[in-house]
Amino acid sequence: MYRIVTKRTLAPNVKMFNIEAPAVARKARPGQFIILRINERGERIPLTIVDSSPKDGTITLIVQEVGKTTQKLGTMKEGDEIADIVGPLGTPSKIKKYGQVVVIGGGVGIAEAYPEAKALKEAGNRVISIIGARNKDLLILEEEMRQVSDELHITTDDGSKGRKGFVTDVLKDLIGQREIDHVTAIGPTIMMKVVSEVTRPHGIETFVNLNPIMLDGTGMCGVCRVTVGGETKFACFDGPTFDGHLVDFDELMARQRIYLDEEQLSMERFEKQGN
Repeated sequence: MYRIVTKRTLAPNVKMFNIEAPAVARKARPGQFIILRINERGERIPLTIVDSSPKDGTITLIVQEVGKTTQKLGTMKEGDEIADIVGPLGTPSKIKKYGQVVVIGGGVGIAEAYPEAKALKEAGNRVISIIGARNKDLLILEEEMRQVSDELHITTDDGSKGRKGFVTDVLKDLIGQREIDHVTAIGPTIMMKVVSEVTRPHGIETFVNLNPIMLDGTGMCGVCRVTVGGETKFACFDGPTFDGHLVDFDELMARQRIYLDEEQLSMERFEKQGN
């Protein structure tokens, strides 16, 4: 069992958990994730490891309540225990000294962008971060991102904080003004697609962190398959980080919609029955 040490609300329907998982904390690297199951009858869901403390034996997870399991997780309290956590899974991100890098986080993807920005900064890069959300209330980890960035740019769709518009608007300006050596983008699939299209003409290496449907997390079931450079890859094993210029984003978005009806039915039952 894995005890919830602390729990904090970051934004509407977005919670941050510190959880006791010593073995995972010792091995975790940026870009990796865990598979979590609340109880023995629960579904398995993947969650990015936002941070880890080998000293304390804890990992940090940020959860957006969008489905039955994440809603149920959001009701758990400090001291409660989670049945299963498997990890760290996935291939760690390619962290090295590139020079001047841009790290982009959109929505809850900011949670995944944070460990990337932190690691890239520690590797000696000059880190420019761009974070964006629909409005100011949905922005998360602003101060944490500021601490690991040389520059931080904020955008909101409605202009309630920072620049009105999208993260790609800032990215286009930066590319026009400076030499950018590398871009990492994490967030909604359409955002990562647009970022990759913005950088493609300039030949800027661009990594994205994909979030397909996932089940076992070890490359055995094939549910998380994506097409990268014309080849089938498993996001849980070969990724989740890939070259954004090679990803078939249209196929990925189509596959992400496969079980929408079943997910909606599960939510309706959960809301009626409370389980």
